[in-house]
Amino acid sequence: MTTLSGLTRRTLVALAAGATFFAGAQIAVAQSTLEKAKEQGFVRVGFANEAPYGYATPDGKLTGESPEVVKAVLAKMGIEEVDGVLTEFGSLIPGLQAGRFDIIAAGMFVNPKRCEQIQFSEPTYGIGQAFLVKEGNPKSIADYATIADNSELKLAVMAGAVESGYAEASGVADDQLVILPDQSSLVKAVQAGRADAAALTALSIADMASKNDGVESTKPFGTVAGESVVGHGAVGFRKEDTELYEAFNAELKNFIGSEEHIALVEPFGFGRDYLPTKTTAELCAGE
Repeated sequence: MTTLSGLTRRTLVALAAGATFFAGAQIAVAQSTLEKAKEQGFVRVGFANEAPYGYATPDGKLTGESPEVVKAVLAKMGIEEVDGVLTEFGSLIPGLQAGRFDIIAAGMFVNPKRCEQIQFSEPTYGIGQAFLVKEGNPKSIADYATIADNSELKLAVMAGAVESGYAEASGVADDQLVILPDQSSLVKAVQAGRADAAALTALSIADMASKNDGVESTKPFGTVAGESVVGHGAVGFRKEDTELYEAFNAELKNFIGSEEHIALVEPFGFGRDYLPTKTTAELCAGE
């Protein structure tokens, strides 16, 4: 009787301990990524060291358009620190899914294939096309249609790049195109007058204009022959991290386009000319 009573007491103690353990385990499992981040005071973000989107400075500071936006938004959520995890671009989504970090801050373009793997915030920027022209834009060139409407104008494009296709779709004649091998040759062609304009993505054109004399960028444009050519970048989250994603997105929607946002991203070449023109839902649907 005594043995049975002792065994019963030991069994009850063991069961109680087991119940406490499993309750603790359930609490740990139930803690969301957002709750964990607020408790720890930081979030780990993956980046690919690609300026101006997300990169580390020589002294190790994580910066760029996407990390700075992420830091600003997280601060509004009460999370003051961000730890960067350098990752090859092609490994960002697998790294996020594997838990190496909790957010992708790399200016990643939103597209339907990626939307199947992760969830994106609303876009933080949209990048279209622009032309490099002579300073003052003496021939008032705005876009491909300007070139197509004036057979005397010449447009420089890089060999193998998409811009030659955009030109063709817009009605630019083959003999109006100056096919060149690289960015430096595009700049030289415009400077020397061998081309009246050179076509590339708006950020590339802005960078070329800032580093060379006698040239400037046209105002960026996002439509070519009636089709959108704007790529939109956003912040990536694991699909199961709904609480973190929703809290971040709510703050982000109020932040994008604000004076604070514009001042933050202008040093990286972004600004009002690069604000998003589509929603994530539209981009994930391939619209």
